[in-house]
Amino acid sequence: MFESVYSVSVTASEFFLMAAVALVAGLIYAWILSFRVRAQSRFFLVSALVPFVVAFVITFVKGNIGAGVALGGGCFGLIRFRSAPGTADELIAVLIAMAAGVAFGMGYLGYGVIALLGLSALWFVFSSFDLFRHKSMTADQLLRITIPETLEYNGVFDAIFARYLRDAESVGVKTTGMGSMFRLSYRVRMKDPAQEKAFLDELRTRNGNLEIALLPYFESNAAQL
Repeated sequence: MFESVYSVSVTASEFFLMAAVALVAGLIYAWILSFRVRAQSRFFLVSALVPFVVAFVITFVKGNIGAGVALGGGCFGLIRFRSAPGTADELIAVLIAMAAGVAFGMGYLGYGVIALLGLSALWFVFSSFDLFRHKSMTADQLLRITIPETLEYNGVFDAIFARYLRDAESVGVKTTGMGSMFRLSYRVRMKDPAQEKAFLDELRTRNGNLEIALLPYFESNAAQL
């Protein structure tokens, strides 16, 4: 089971055996993921097919693992560049599927199944425990504050930030409303997430009750300002 099923040259029966195992294991893997990863159904479909796609590439570069990984990695990088950034859960899910696909592509079906189902089981167990969640640990957020053009924004919110934020970093300024307003963007980390409403209420008193948004921080969100 843990020996390669391929002979010197890949036969049709060996290829279809590999394809069947990769597809079935991929479907089971995607089904397990659906219990933990918050994503659209298309993501799970892709995760189910990735092991077979990677295995297909590895198989038809005639066992040259370097060429196969280079080709697969290039395609993977292009896909990630052209698509919206995913979460950490989505990224590790795709990487596990790719690793299993390499095993399938080299003919090691047993190891491929272990990579998919074993790692997904470990991931499922580890994510059930709050090992990396601490009261002192808060996530970075993107704060967007709209202010009138007449308000001098340099340092205007510093006192509020000092009371409520553990850290604040300006990530950009943008004009909006045909130049009649500014939108300030900050990467912030709350001292106490329970004080979020009080924090926003104080900001509203300084910006004339214009729009304020506090969002999960992603590089793509910050780039859009």
